[in-house]
Amino acid sequence: MELSRDEIERYARHIVLADVGGPGQQKLKAARVLVIGAGGLGTPVIQYLAAAGVGTLGIVDQDTVSLSNLQRQVIHATDAIGIGKAESARAAVARINPHVAVEVHSVRLTADNAAELIAGYDVIVDGTDNFATRYAVSDACFHARRPLITAAVGQFDGSLTTLKPYLADDSGTPNPTYRCLFPEAPPDGLLPTCAEAGVLGALVGVVGSLQALEAIKEIVGVGTGLVGRLLLFDARDMRFETIRYGWDPGNPLNGTGE
Repeated sequence: MELSRDEIERYARHIVLADVGGPGQQKLKAARVLVIGAGGLGTPVIQYLAAAGVGTLGIVDQDTVSLSNLQRQVIHATDAIGIGKAESARAAVARINPHVAVEVHSVRLTADNAAELIAGYDVIVDGTDNFATRYAVSDACFHARRPLITAAVGQFDGSLTTLKPYLADDSGTPNPTYRCLFPEAPPDGLLPTCAEAGVLGALVGVVGSLQALEAIKEIVGVGTGLVGRLLLFDARDMRFETIRYGWDPGNPLNGTGE
């Protein structure tokens, strides 16, 4: 996919980057990425993927912008209060990069519509805040054979991983699924919501930017992704840690059924 003169100048710092270059930028332009959630995590993802020149961004979110969102959901402005988050994000993308097409899905992703929403995209980025949606997204990505970059945040901490359970590692062992990492959702009420416990605004910017970085690496084909690894970030002590997790043969997706 050819780049225009304007795009060559816009993406000049990518194009001179040895591991990206013109071919990598063309891959970004041809890519279709679905971002699920235009909230705390989704907004930095959308901003950085748009700036990077991802050709088509799909945005799934049925909520509207509220005043309490603005402390962390920085893609939305004060005058967007009351507007649908997906529509507000589309307007922001148009300001950031006119070369990016945006497809708005003003719906709530569920187990019933996940497969249909995911089918038209190459890479999926999940910025949702509940286990039911994360399971629905990860199951649908497994069946559709789509890479999934998923993250979560607490008050001062975040986590991030990449899922490609439809593939195997070098030994032939299947890659782990989201259900290998979290076999069951925690009981309702065990984990406080963002509204109940609060969240540091800049934290979601850090974690969402890391999601965007993983998506760009996946598209361009550079570096090592987070398959089978969970990246943990502690903002209080400014500490990163990576833990490995593996395939559970008992998981219901790519398990052995034993």
